[in-house]
Amino acid sequence: MASSRAVPNLAFRRLRGPRSPAEFAAAVRRAGREIGEHVACDARYVGRVESGEIRCPNYAYERVFLHMFPGLSLTDLGFVARERVRGRGARAVAAAPEPPTTIPNDEESDVLRRAFMTGGTVTVAAVSFGLAPARAAAERGGGTEPLGTIPAPRAGGRFGESEVAAVEEAVRRIRLLDDRYGADGLYRRAAEPLRTAYALLDAGTTTRRSTADRLTAGAGELALSVGWLAHDSGRLEDARSHYAEALATARVGADPGLEAHAFSNTSFLAKDAGRFREAVRAAQAGQHAAKHLSSARLLSLLAMREAAGWAGLGDRTACEEALGRAHTQFGRGASDADPEWMSFFGAPELEFLEAQAWSLLGDGARAVRHARRAAALNDPHFARNLALYHAQLTGDLARGGAVEEAAAVGGRVLDLLDDVEVRSARVQAMLADTARVLHARRDVPEVAAFLARHRSTVPALAPGPGPGTGGGA
Repeated sequence: MASSRAVPNLAFRRLRGPRSPAEFAAAVRRAGREIGEHVACDARYVGRVESGEIRCPNYAYERVFLHMFPGLSLTDLGFVARERVRGRGARAVAAAPEPPTTIPNDEESDVLRRAFMTGGTVTVAAVSFGLAPARAAAERGGGTEPLGTIPAPRAGGRFGESEVAAVEEAVRRIRLLDDRYGADGLYRRAAEPLRTAYALLDAGTTTRRSTADRLTAGAGELALSVGWLAHDSGRLEDARSHYAEALATARVGADPGLEAHAFSNTSFLAKDAGRFREAVRAAQAGQHAAKHLSSARLLSLLAMREAAGWAGLGDRTACEEALGRAHTQFGRGASDADPEWMSFFGAPELEFLEAQAWSLLGDGARAVRHARRAAALNDPHFARNLALYHAQLTGDLARGGAVEEAAAVGGRVLDLLDDVEVRSARVQAMLADTARVLHARRDVPEVAAFLARHRSTVPALAPGPGPGTGGGA
């Protein structure tokens, strides 16, 4: 756990090399997935390791790090031997009738989670976050995987590290499951942690300002994550309410990062609802909030949101200007200041958003070109986004008259929906729109085969909110 005598872990820092903490954290998560470990690594965790605050990783992180750096031991990675960190103190905690009421750090909280999964007490469950094993997720689908428990306010309304850590973990967990499975099946269950988080925020007290600030930010991010689940599953009015709640939380907490995130999602929602002028204004407000946050990638995303609004309004000149700013900012690269929630915003997402803009402007050739680049993504962690990118491409191909290729790519989307258990009304609605376009060419054998398979595997849907992206959480 944390110590006032923490020694920086220079060996680990050298292994990170030129990558930013956020980029390295993404590499850790990818390595974990390769061996069936789902670790919630982020830039903050990497910073705590490098500062020496985390002296020894938990067993899950240990397996991931040793997989990433074969031939090296924990001590080679700059960590302290486990017995020196745990020792008799850890055994005393395990033997105690009640668990501690705080979660001291990331590796200890992961140990508590694993203890609960293998038969821990109800009290442990109240201060930890129940994560289902990867195998159970594959068997049951993301719609039934546990989202976890946020402790209710203590006597007197007090809250502390355990409650705040649980809120932050809820946000990470929702984003992880959304990336993998999509929003359907998650939204209703995510409402309970959100209510608990705001109950803590509204009625709770703490002796530390930093803890209060973290809870405010965590509750706001949780509202955005739940709002995104509503958005992606077609519940646009619910999403609008959650985004407004997050924006109000950001304003009360004077949190420009949360404010920029809320405006980004609000702009995205407005575009999907056909309120293009609002989409432009929200994106511009987000850029104003983000201008001092030192994150070029965040400014790039917000400029892309603005471009989509201008495209919907038919203003090609303003759209191209916004696209130019987005590419300029994106080209400045990732940084430590990039928010954790922006992990989805890489080159494929940039191409996808540009494809949408050209599609709205009616430039089918450019839309197809950029959609092809987006669909080249091959990262199973973003399975829902991969399905989205292919759904965008098949729609652009169909509208452009390339019906045989559209049918082939549409079949790939159906494969993704089946193979990875993606549950996103947005993907299904986009595919249904493509099927309606292709219906006029059902005399083409490839098209007829796609339409028959689509009818048999995807339930009939009313027209959805229109094409969108998976990066709102």
